[in-house]
Amino acid sequence: MIDAAKEADILRLFHAESWPVNTIARELGIHHSVVERVVRCERAPTPLLVRATILDPYLPFIRKTLEEHPRLRASRLYDMCVARGYAGGPDHFRHKISQLRPRKTAEAFLRLRPLAAEEAQVDWGHFGRVTIGRANRPLMAFVMVLSWSRMIFLRFFLGAPMECFLRGHTQAFERFGGVARVLLYDNLKSAVLERKGDAIRFHPTILRLSKHYHFDPRPVAIARGNEKGRVERSIRFVRDSFFAARKWKDLDDLNAQAQVWCEGRAAARRWVDDPRRTVGEVYAEERRLLLNLPDNPFPTEHVTEVKIGKTPYARFDGNDYSVPHSQVRRALTVAATETRVRILAGVEVLADYERSYDRGERIEDPAHIEALVLSKRQARKGRASDRLTRAVPAARELLIALAERGSNLGTVCSQLLRLLDEHGGRHLERAVKEALDKKMPEPGSVQLILDRMRLDEGRPTRVPVALPDDPRIKNLVVRPHSLDTYDVLGHSAVAEEEGSDDTE
Repeated sequence: MIDAAKEADILRLFHAESWPVNTIARELGIHHSVVERVVRCERAPTPLLVRATILDPYLPFIRKTLEEHPRLRASRLYDMCVARGYAGGPDHFRHKISQLRPRKTAEAFLRLRPLAAEEAQVDWGHFGRVTIGRANRPLMAFVMVLSWSRMIFLRFFLGAPMECFLRGHTQAFERFGGVARVLLYDNLKSAVLERKGDAIRFHPTILRLSKHYHFDPRPVAIARGNEKGRVERSIRFVRDSFFAARKWKDLDDLNAQAQVWCEGRAAARRWVDDPRRTVGEVYAEERRLLLNLPDNPFPTEHVTEVKIGKTPYARFDGNDYSVPHSQVRRALTVAATETRVRILAGVEVLADYERSYDRGERIEDPAHIEALVLSKRQARKGRASDRLTRAVPAARELLIALAERGSNLGTVCSQLLRLLDEHGGRHLERAVKEALDKKMPEPGSVQLILDRMRLDEGRPTRVPVALPDDPRIKNLVVRPHSLDTYDVLGHSAVAEEEGSDDTE
């Protein structure tokens, strides 16, 4: 490449001084081809001769096909031309198709200039994933930008469910000190449930939110990212200026740093429409024109119904939270914020826990577990005392007497049940009555009376039979029939025989 002064010297020496090309090249210290090119380009261009190629007969077919199918691949067009007799190679064919393919007309966009406090733009940004214990949750950034001043609100959440979408709105409105009249959304499922052309069905929760804060929700047109370019550029600005290489301990620390950045670095940048002013200075003017906030913020708790199974735990967000054991097999309500989880039965608060973002964790209230264990113990005691009193009715009076003395009824029931298995109900009944008559209501006294009775009657020691580990069998009471009935029958038979002898 040579500069314009060198070209002017070449043309002056060639035309005015009539120097030959080689002489000019030698004197100026350049190659003779450079001199020839400068002289040739300065002359009037001669028309180029277009050489005929073997592709020429197929050009009308190719142009017509590309008009009907502009995105058809060159490899498919090549096969179609080969089938029609084309004998050339694919490389030249592909190069020619790139020249013939119709180009999409570039679209020009108008720069939108909203009024102050008229519009804000909302969107989510994905910033990777966060590991908490056994959980791997997405880190999402909720971004709202005031379109006129370009003031940014930034808040990070572990996911993008509806409750986080609502919290982002309410916290942004509180941060801005008011509400813009129009909020622009991309076609998010959190905002737009269904869209057919201009017919739009908004999410009912977003409609309730707009009714509460008096703004107009509007989705941008499909594939028209330029209509919400301010929030798109703001998310890119967040990635490059705030999030890149940033260190943070937890989500609260990250959001605290984000608030400092929004009020500092982001607010101190130059305003696009007037570089002499900052975004923060323009926002101070816009804030006075925003819609006033209502007296009460919009409720953002996540409320859902949970069914309690056989175990007293409510499953929410991948974790189990304990409830009183009296609530099993019932439907309860979970109301969760960012930090707390409440479990309700109607309006009664059954439990209140710090929210866990782990997975598979069991969060328990010690009082719930202690109450469940106590009820199980009492149930076992109740079953034991029921079996004992059914087999030995006199044992009820014995248990009452021991309770008045402050004895451990669970231990007493266990001892008497063991004696019941060894001696049977009839003998234990007699021994208990004798112990009560002698004012000795103790399991040890009953044991001594039973041993004496066995010796007096000459009964062998009874070996207890091990029953299967089945509560239906263990709690079964079989009361032996009294033999006094048979004695009565025997006496009746003897009396009849004696009567018959007298008649004879």
